[in-house]
Amino acid sequence: MSAHVAFIGLGYIGLPTAVVMANSGLEVTGVDVDPTKVDSINRGEVTIVEPGLEEELKSALDSGRFRASIDMPKADAYIIAVPTPFTEVYDVDMRFIYSAAEAIAPQLEGDELIILESTSPPRTTERMVQRILELRPEFHADGSEGTGPTLYFAHCPERILPGKAMEELRTNDRIIGGMSPEATRRAAAIYASFCRGELLATNDRTAEMAKLTENSFRDVNIAFANELSLICDDLDISVWELIELANHHPRVNILQPGPGVGGHCIAVDPWFIVSTAPETARLIRTAREVNDSKPEWVLDKIDQAMSEHGDEATIALLGLAFKPNIDDLRESPALEIAERVAQSYPSAQILAIEPNITELPANLTSYPNVRLGVYPDSLEASNLIVLLVDHDEFQSYDPALAANTVVIDTKGQWLNI
Repeated sequence: MSAHVAFIGLGYIGLPTAVVMANSGLEVTGVDVDPTKVDSINRGEVTIVEPGLEEELKSALDSGRFRASIDMPKADAYIIAVPTPFTEVYDVDMRFIYSAAEAIAPQLEGDELIILESTSPPRTTERMVQRILELRPEFHADGSEGTGPTLYFAHCPERILPGKAMEELRTNDRIIGGMSPEATRRAAAIYASFCRGELLATNDRTAEMAKLTENSFRDVNIAFANELSLICDDLDISVWELIELANHHPRVNILQPGPGVGGHCIAVDPWFIVSTAPETARLIRTAREVNDSKPEWVLDKIDQAMSEHGDEATIALLGLAFKPNIDDLRESPALEIAERVAQSYPSAQILAIEPNITELPANLTSYPNVRLGVYPDSLEASNLIVLLVDHDEFQSYDPALAANTVVIDTKGQWLNI
């Protein structure tokens, strides 16, 4: 397939996807607004932690089928994978999607396919289409009434796990939600170039809801585990042992509790359903509230420990990412906890230990009492150790390094040590 694809947004999803597309034979221009990132990518330097990405990026660049740019090219297909944060009322913030649409609109000549990959509430693709057609009223969307040149639109949400992106982009099933049968066919042809999973045809609104449903299902199940952990704490029961015992039932598979839920998917997507159907999404709302409140429980545990050591204690916070073995800090409860601890204890020494980053994130640099710690060296001088993320590096914990230290293990990783 010789199509030229412009892939807008070179973040945790966009860069791996654009590279995989190029290595599968498509001509791909990756577009991003950050010139520093674009320059790094064109030098073959990856801007995120993703196993296998650096090698594939270099292969894509060497092939001549991929380059990054800050300028929007003319292309046969445009794929938008920009952030979709939520507003104060949990509706989608459309500014990044609209910005991408406004950059694409002047390049259109007719017959192009425009795909929204960004996770969005139902009707977001329709809103994007409306913005493009407002800017280019001489066009019309396939499947709608109108004259003049035709544009094709679809929503095709990503379904990959950070840390396994290069594999799952190729093997996971993919939802193809066209706004018309022809848009679905054209989008399916793009994804068939690299995706060995099943291509599941539907319409755009159902595709939008499907991605939200997948992540809300996960969120509800995590909330059950987190609520169990609160109950068990009150009853002096080990939640880890309880879940292990319960999971011996052949039809029970309870997930593991933690300090909260982060990332740009599970921590965000359920709110899009709630904002779309506020009167009926009661269970989904409650699950989100349970998971959003879990950092407060961790902070209470830290406060209890600090009352024994005094405000000048040294606190080691292990992990800042939202999940294990990645550098992604988006919506991370661990990062939220670190910032709250720094605020609450300005006289304490806070050692933020995150093996996947090389410098403190911006929202911690303003606190003079916070510095980037090193594992396991930082543990010996600590009065309080809080495990927030179960990175592989932390599995080697030796209790002898901190014999007189209070340990708060929010992930149950050191349960048997």
